[in-house]
Amino acid sequence: MAYLVLARKHRPKTFAEMVGQEHVVQALSNALTSQRLHHAYLFTGTRGVGKTTVSRILAKSLNCQGPDGQGGITATPCGVCQACRDIDAGRFVDYTELDAASNRGVDEVQALLEQAVYKPVQGRFKVFMIDEVHMLTGHAFNAMLKTLEEPPEYLKFVLATTDPQKVPVTVLSRCLQFNLRPMAPETVFEHLTQVLQGESVPAEPQALRLIARSARGSMRDALSLTDQAIAFGNGELAETSVRRMLGSADRGHVFGLVDALSKGDGKTVVEVVEALRQDGLSAASTLEEMTAILQGMAVLQAVPSRAAGAASGDPDAVETARLAAAMPADETQLLYSLCLHGRSELGLAPDEYAGLTMVLLRLLAFKPSSTGTAEKKTLNEPPRPVQSHGPSAALPSSPDGSEHRDQPAATSADLSPEVAPMPERGSADRAEGASRAPSAVSHERRSDQPARQGHRLPVVDSPSRNDGVQCAPSTGEQMQQSDGKVLAMPVRVQPPAGSRDAMREPSIAVAPSSEEGNFWHATVTQMVAAEMVNALARELALQSQLVARDVDQWLLRVERESLNQASCRDKLQAALANLGHEVKIAIEIGPVSDSPARRNRFASDQRQRAAEEAIQGDPEIQSMMRDWDAKIVPGTLRPA
Repeated sequence: MAYLVLARKHRPKTFAEMVGQEHVVQALSNALTSQRLHHAYLFTGTRGVGKTTVSRILAKSLNCQGPDGQGGITATPCGVCQACRDIDAGRFVDYTELDAASNRGVDEVQALLEQAVYKPVQGRFKVFMIDEVHMLTGHAFNAMLKTLEEPPEYLKFVLATTDPQKVPVTVLSRCLQFNLRPMAPETVFEHLTQVLQGESVPAEPQALRLIARSARGSMRDALSLTDQAIAFGNGELAETSVRRMLGSADRGHVFGLVDALSKGDGKTVVEVVEALRQDGLSAASTLEEMTAILQGMAVLQAVPSRAAGAASGDPDAVETARLAAAMPADETQLLYSLCLHGRSELGLAPDEYAGLTMVLLRLLAFKPSSTGTAEKKTLNEPPRPVQSHGPSAALPSSPDGSEHRDQPAATSADLSPEVAPMPERGSADRAEGASRAPSAVSHERRSDQPARQGHRLPVVDSPSRNDGVQCAPSTGEQMQQSDGKVLAMPVRVQPPAGSRDAMREPSIAVAPSSEEGNFWHATVTQMVAAEMVNALARELALQSQLVARDVDQWLLRVERESLNQASCRDKLQAALANLGHEVKIAIEIGPVSDSPARRNRFASDQRQRAAEEAIQGDPEIQSMMRDWDAKIVPGTLRPA
């Protein structure tokens, strides 16, 4: 007798033998027991999950006559009567299977439907089973719609497809649909164990687990791989032989890779990949195995209580639990994502092992910080310190941005000789808004203690009137000495960096407006018109915001680091000196809300809108648009 493959030999004969489709078995069994039978059934699901098997069992349930020939419709067909044996053998005249992949035309469907007018010859019902029904043509679907909707009482339709999206909704609405799910690897493993016990074939559990994972939810694929493994292993299933057959990497190699990545050991990673290359193991399967292990690690990190239960069923669970405790959770998630997306990159690499090496080394290149807060701390850092290009008085500020009113003055030893922070606006000034800008208070250095280049003199609080209003700035001759200290000079109020006003882009409705902005815009416009600055120096002037003006130093803010160059600052300082402003330029990086470029853009937008409104409101233009259905092409209008 010819050998019968395991997938056919162990095909379930009853609903009780079905594996992994309990939801379908329960629904059909209850319907058969109560005899609430639909006239058309649609079974969907991936390959090898039991669509044809369920159809045949349903046909036996409808036509079973019982061992004594007196049986009726039942959910447990006997399997010994003539109808059951003929359906299992594929020769029951009232059960017709049509392969729609090769019989997809309207003629084949019409030939099948012509048999519907005849009553059953042997059985109780005629059953038409159409496999891969989505392959039928549109005309074939239309030809069967009427019969499918109102078939004779002795006719049942059973449709099966792996792609229900291609089935017309007119067919779907006439059928009772059941979705057969892909089977879990544990379910496949248990069934393979039972099958091989019945076949008296020795098999290692790890070998069966490899086959169960490779089947990807299909029991037929699992049984076919088992047949191949039996032949490859000469009658037995060993883990090493199954791995060689499947081309999958040894779990030991995969665990070694994950362990080396957790320790940041790039040398071991490269050596393991070279070992995989020499053994001829698949790089894609290696990433797949790593993905499975990392998924298990992530589950254990999120739910540590699952470690005890998993260890009892899978020998690899102990090593997975150890790695889950050694690798941080964020690193596990990052490595899982890299392995998942890296599989699609293997085909683009010079060879798959080079692609595998780069995927693994990518984690070492982007390995999270040990503290896990390297990037987060940059969000809370104070503003970037401003380089000093000349002697000027620093205005120290408290961590919350308010000025030091009651704190001792900072000394030159507390500040770097080249770097010192510029003043920030206090919370009280922000509450008052831009409507009232506090005035600066004059100060002077002592003649006998001149400030050295790069050093800062201590500051004292500026005097104020009894009503709380600060005094107006005084001239250079009116600057008073104060025991080697200079008076603090607050700057004008500006929107704080990161505020809503500072981050808002210039729009048509709101124009940038501030006192310092007006002064800086006029100054820059004068320099650009006189061609005193060009190239990057001009861009620096146009893209910057004047944040503060000290006696001998101005603070500018730009958004792009590329504009903060020494040559640009020197050219801009020279141009300002030609206009009578002998000052040093300091630059900080931050959001800009009021720059000459933004003001120019706003003015251009205003002119553009005025031009569009003038055209739209012109009576002749409106007449042409009304009478001739004319349209203004967007983007063609330019202000004169």
